[in-house]
Amino acid sequence: MQQDELQEFIKTQAMELGVPGVAVGVLLDGQEIYASHGVTSLSNPVPVDEKTLFHLASVSKTFTATALMRLVAEGKVDLDAPVRHYVPELNLADERAAAAITVLNLLNHTSGLDWNLIDDGEGDRSLAGLVAKLPQLPLIAPPGARASYSQAGYNLAGRIIEKVTGLPFEQAMAALVLEPVGLADTVYGLSEVMVRKFAVGHNRSDDGELRPARPWAAFREGARGDNPGGGLASSVSDLLRWARFQLGEGEGVLPEAELHRMREQTVELRASTLGDGFGICWFLRDLDGLHGIGHGGSGNGQFAELLIVPERNFAVVSLANVGLDGYPFNQSVVRWALENYLGIVEQTAQPVPYDKERAQEVAGRYDIDAMNLDIASDGTRLTLAVGIKPEIREASDEEMPPDYPAAEIGFLPGDNDEYIVTEGGLEGQRGYFSRDADGAVTGVDLAGRLFKRVTQAF
Repeated sequence: MQQDELQEFIKTQAMELGVPGVAVGVLLDGQEIYASHGVTSLSNPVPVDEKTLFHLASVSKTFTATALMRLVAEGKVDLDAPVRHYVPELNLADERAAAAITVLNLLNHTSGLDWNLIDDGEGDRSLAGLVAKLPQLPLIAPPGARASYSQAGYNLAGRIIEKVTGLPFEQAMAALVLEPVGLADTVYGLSEVMVRKFAVGHNRSDDGELRPARPWAAFREGARGDNPGGGLASSVSDLLRWARFQLGEGEGVLPEAELHRMREQTVELRASTLGDGFGICWFLRDLDGLHGIGHGGSGNGQFAELLIVPERNFAVVSLANVGLDGYPFNQSVVRWALENYLGIVEQTAQPVPYDKERAQEVAGRYDIDAMNLDIASDGTRLTLAVGIKPEIREASDEEMPPDYPAAEIGFLPGDNDEYIVTEGGLEGQRGYFSRDADGAVTGVDLAGRLFKRVTQAF
């Protein structure tokens, strides 16, 4: 019955949202429940199942962080040590920041590094090559000042693993984590993906037709510099094994205390749908008094979601092979699983009525290195749109994920400048506007990362 109800739910949701293929897994009372629907590819349809590989994107970070924690447990890495202790060639736009950033700053996104460098397919695309380019990456805050989600920070963490082990990152990860945990279908690179059943990502074109997403995954093949932050592919069955490991005692990989240390809050997150704080990599969430740890990932035409509730020995995994709509699909699966298996009903915050004066105050363009975020007001509603910068899209000879079109947002009650997205592919996402000492709006947080203001009254 548990499997039948889950199967019916994901079938209905996938059809409603137009997701070609989905795979879902639940760990409940020691038992694994699987459900899948649809196909790996619209152009070459093969049924999806629990062994089908999807691109994990940022869920990969949980593996990188666990590997680094093994090196911490073995006394080879100190979380409080400067990154330069392990990567002495590190240089950044700000020398003081380069000298001050610690390993922990990378793992809990408090390094002050902007999101990431865009891979252009040129030059040295290894982790060493990425580190050499980091002086080009903007800094959004001094190290330790605040949390802001950074892919670059995790890629730099991968370089630490290479330097300490003396192995290429992918080989080190296999030896430190993947092989000991028994994750035979959790792999880096198309050469490994293509010999297994795998899902093709899909994006919706302007005419509404779903087309295969190119490149496969979020980065062009050969971009090894992005593997620590987002390079893994895996299956629902392997991810439930990963969840079992995280719920266990370390199983010869690292001591239980070090494994569970990753669940302890290291920094608070404000007004974020992703969680109330960061542990070591994990987003931490209060679930009606229970402690949830999780991570999501968004690739090119694929989305992944993993949530673990340690007190209940529970986990849910949801993988979807379509852009934009894959996110609300995965979120609906997580909500359904929490309610139907644990009795947890998450409440959606309700915004206050539109306020023209407040709307005009925050309207404008905000950006990070790769994306623009536009807040606009037409006198009746406030909207948020986010997408890849046009110049980056135009310069690329590869297809890129579609932008999120303008969707209504509303301020939440109180005077904390917090908001919620009320429609579209980011529906339910929460964030906040930041101000300087004079009270002027200087930035907006979305999905755990800071977009700095560049123009007003957009």
